[in-house]
Amino acid sequence: MDKNLVLRLFGGALYGFLVIFCTTPLGAEWTNAISPGLVKQQDLYYGLITFFLFVGAWECVRIMKFSPKSWEKWVVFPLLIFVFYQFSKRYFNRSFYFNFNLSEILALSLIVIAVVTLFKFSKELYYENGKLIFTVVYTALPFSFALGLPKFSVLENTFSLEVFFLFLLIWSSDTFAYFTGKFLGKHKMAPTISPKKTWEGFAGGVFFTIILGYFIENSFPDLRGNFIIVGLLVSVFAPAGDLVESQLKRTFAVKDSGNIIPGHGGILDRLDSFIICAPMVYLYFVLEKLL
Repeated sequence: MDKNLVLRLFGGALYGFLVIFCTTPLGAEWTNAISPGLVKQQDLYYGLITFFLFVGAWECVRIMKFSPKSWEKWVVFPLLIFVFYQFSKRYFNRSFYFNFNLSEILALSLIVIAVVTLFKFSKELYYENGKLIFTVVYTALPFSFALGLPKFSVLENTFSLEVFFLFLLIWSSDTFAYFTGKFLGKHKMAPTISPKKTWEGFAGGVFFTIILGYFIENSFPDLRGNFIIVGLLVSVFAPAGDLVESQLKRTFAVKDSGNIIPGHGGILDRLDSFIICAPMVYLYFVLEKLL
């Protein structure tokens, strides 16, 4: 068997296991079976998102090639910690979803502005302060919003499955878009950014991901929101997330964000879709609650 294929299978299995372990109640059950009362599921999930955030931010710093002498490079992580700490307080106090304040609207708007800047005004990112702002917005805000997706009860020791199914829908979108595009794809979606993406593949990803969302919605009615709508959002914004990271790497002439996942590249390579989908699904959950 090809060595690279073995490496990819191993890296994919390891990554999938980590996601399942930290986004479903299985992680705490397995851990506490070995040492009762050792950990709560919400702590495992928080640890996963924290790990993704800081490794992803480090990869982003490397992609954007900060000057070794720039002070902005050393401000990135203090700013990340400050932003993530503000959301972390809400996570552990379980105060998400009770009001949609101005700071959240601003944070979501900054993500949109960062994406527009990357595609339309990429020269602004060659300046050190532009790199600093983009890194913080592109990593700290999406992963911070991801803390607001699941619901959990400390007293009942329960943890909901919204994030696990979000990952499942993203994997579905990527997989079905790939195979549909491989066999039916003729019209390129963004040939200069991601040559392999086609509109036929995009349509296949949308169709099958919405179907999966339908089955999730009917099998797990206690989840937040309507997962048919979540499936639609994921099928649209997962490819967009991939294009954003592809454009970022293209802008700075980098092939992969890193090599932390054997055979799959870096954290940003695996989580490019999640970075865009998480805040969009968070926004949908908030609006669904308010309306």
